[in-house]
Amino acid sequence: MMWDWDWHSWTWGMGLMMFLMVVFWSVVVGFIVWLIVRLTKRTTGGSTEEKRTAIDIARERYAKGEITKEQFDQIKKDLS
Repeated sequence: MMWDWDWHSWTWGMGLMMFLMVVFWSVVVGFIVWLIVRLTKRTTGGSTEEKRTAIDIARERYAKGEITKEQFDQIKKDLS
């Protein structure tokens, strides 16, 4: 009678351990996939500053007053 009780509790314990192992590895694999997607999205998508062209930067500098109209026109001419 005592052996039967021990066998069932061991079986439930092993089942619980297997379930927790599946949950643990699912979380680990999910985290790795999330991390890869996050890092890939950041490098391929890029920020808006990476997509700006030289003329966009010149326009922004002209709008801020960092360069004069003559300098801006010269930059435009040089880039064309």
